[in-house]
Amino acid sequence: MTKTRRPLLKILLTAIAAGVLCLVYLDARITSTFTDKMWELPAKVYARPLELYTGARLSADDLAWELEVLGYRKVTAARRPGQVSRAGNRFDLYTRGFDFPGESEPARPLRIELRDDRVQQLVSNGRGLDLMRLDPVQIGGIYPQHGEDRLLVRLADVPETLRLGLLAVEDQRFYRHWGFSISGIARAAFSNLRSGQVVAGGSTITQQLVKNYYLTPERTIVRKLTELVMAVLLELHYSKEQILESYVNEIYLGQEGPRAIHGFALAARHYFDTPLEQLELHQQALLIGMIKGPSLYNPLRNPERARERRDLVLGLMAEQDVISGEQAQAARAQPLGLNNRRGIRDTFPAYLDLVRRQLRLEYRDEDLATLGLSIFTSFDPLLQRQLELSSAAVLQQLDGSGELQTASVVTRFDSGEVAALIGGRKVRYAGFNRALDARRPAGSLLKPAVYLAALEQPTRYTLATPLSDTPFQVDGPGDQLWEPRNFDRQAHGEVLLHRALSNSYNMATARLAMDLGLDAIVDMLRRLGLEGPIPRVPALSLGAGAYSPMDMAAMYQSIAAGGFRMPLRSIRDIVDARGEPLRRYPLEYDRTVSLQAMHLLHYGLREVVREGTGRGVYNYLGSNFDVAGKTGTTNDGRDSWFAGFSGDLLTVSWIGRDDNGATGLTGSSGALRVWAHFMSRASQRPLDYRMPDQIKPVWVDGNSGALSADGCLGARMMPFIAGSEPRQRSDCTGRESTIKDWFQSLFGDKK
Repeated sequence: MTKTRRPLLKILLTAIAAGVLCLVYLDARITSTFTDKMWELPAKVYARPLELYTGARLSADDLAWELEVLGYRKVTAARRPGQVSRAGNRFDLYTRGFDFPGESEPARPLRIELRDDRVQQLVSNGRGLDLMRLDPVQIGGIYPQHGEDRLLVRLADVPETLRLGLLAVEDQRFYRHWGFSISGIARAAFSNLRSGQVVAGGSTITQQLVKNYYLTPERTIVRKLTELVMAVLLELHYSKEQILESYVNEIYLGQEGPRAIHGFALAARHYFDTPLEQLELHQQALLIGMIKGPSLYNPLRNPERARERRDLVLGLMAEQDVISGEQAQAARAQPLGLNNRRGIRDTFPAYLDLVRRQLRLEYRDEDLATLGLSIFTSFDPLLQRQLELSSAAVLQQLDGSGELQTASVVTRFDSGEVAALIGGRKVRYAGFNRALDARRPAGSLLKPAVYLAALEQPTRYTLATPLSDTPFQVDGPGDQLWEPRNFDRQAHGEVLLHRALSNSYNMATARLAMDLGLDAIVDMLRRLGLEGPIPRVPALSLGAGAYSPMDMAAMYQSIAAGGFRMPLRSIRDIVDARGEPLRRYPLEYDRTVSLQAMHLLHYGLREVVREGTGRGVYNYLGSNFDVAGKTGTTNDGRDSWFAGFSGDLLTVSWIGRDDNGATGLTGSSGALRVWAHFMSRASQRPLDYRMPDQIKPVWVDGNSGALSADGCLGARMMPFIAGSEPRQRSDCTGRESTIKDWFQSLFGDKK
């Protein structure tokens, strides 16, 4: 008998020891991770806020669209945050308010009156406002691999009816049990025995929280026992309020693509575009009812089933005296009240890709997905919308079959901020981002670097310097001969430098590059902002190499900014989960090219669009809207490029095929049309003329480059770095000219 007892005793002691170890392990797991799990928040990415002030350019349609994207609900009278009413060009809305980095914008009633596409009046509570900002559009998030998204809320901020209604439906004895309910387990056991399988769990809110935080959803006895033990341990360590608050923030309430909706606060935004504290009774009941089956009772897919479940919850709330019978009856009569937008967030994948890449230079992926950062960007939804509309319109005209692809980058050239970006024809598709990763020869888009390198040497080159546009050969790699040809297969003899640029003559450009030396061209490209590989081959002058639209945007950013190199950036500010500033991204710049040489290049790039290969721009723009730009075409028309800028925006557009096949397009017949269609609708300011010091405008003969005068045949006024103007005079003396003539020569109608 004794011999039998000893093994049993050993087994018993071993089991007890294992149980104690298991208990210690589970206890340590809960106490070490529970608080951390409460604060695991993905990063939120926001667009720029729409700034409103008297005189701001804004159409009624654009304002209505942005308010729709923001989820403002259309009503007859705006009395609550997130509501708007419109009467023609007058908008009455109640703003939501927002905590911006460093300051807060309060929720308040606001009247906006527009006239002639400008803000005429801003009034709030009877007082005029000089400036205000709407809450910014959340354009996406950076989620963990499991895709969970949530907005944290304190229990004190949860409406009382929602909190009590939740307990009435999910756990009526919450404040009286120690983590599990005997009666609930008994009911579940009876259901399981009757069905012959595990069909019910009888879980309390504490058990549900344990399951969501720590366990798998499988239905086994071992998992259920583990859940029960962990629930008791959780109750021992944390208060009921902490547990309920965690549950309110953790509960799963649906899916939006790969993004999992967790917690009542995010669900309120997702389904109703309303802050949790502003939910009406019927909306609260709908969310409570979804806990039983977020997919089964999803109001977006199963509205009738969701309504039935909502009404059942309202009945239970009335039975438990959370609300009155009259309140329940009134709530049942309400519609579901869902928001009027679908899938607004994460619908700009190419831009979000750019933001993520910039963030990963300084943050780990796990920090981005769990620290609750708020990322404030320079993304402009209105510019993005127009860029998408313009790209779609032109691509449809060029290629209805869908074989052509496109990518564009839009920046504000005075700051280097990327305001809009598309990475492909399917703008909602988070696939290959051609704006960042499609690396192609740039064609003539690189030519301005050649001419700029020359114009930095005013003793050798000016806009009126004659260049030879005739055939020649250069030794290339592998003992091959490189022999450039013009697009029109013609030689144009001796041409002035500005004409060679505006007409994009290949032979003249290549000869100029060989005279300057490849090192000078590479150096200039580096100074303009190109950071990737640059091939030191003769064909570099005509665009050889592999460059993305973002690379070209960086280069032309420096050109547009007058020789100031400034890194392109998408992020303005980062704040942590508590609203404390973490990082600012201020304007950075460094002068890398002389202002005078860049001024001469601007003259040439203006001439490109007025008289040269880019003159098709003015089929879209008004003749007095001054811009500058450059076309680019690669061999066999594989790539169509256009880069250019106005007084406020720089845009680079590309059209090509993913298989690198011929498109049949030039820069002017393809990408230029996207660029011009967009800029004619988006740019608000023409390119200003500012003549820097040490620049002297003089009249020259358009053919010979000799000094001429106003009124002489073929004469044109051109800028020169002081001391570099021509010495030789033409036969014509003409008449005296004034600075007024200079402006007229630049900005007169030359179409």
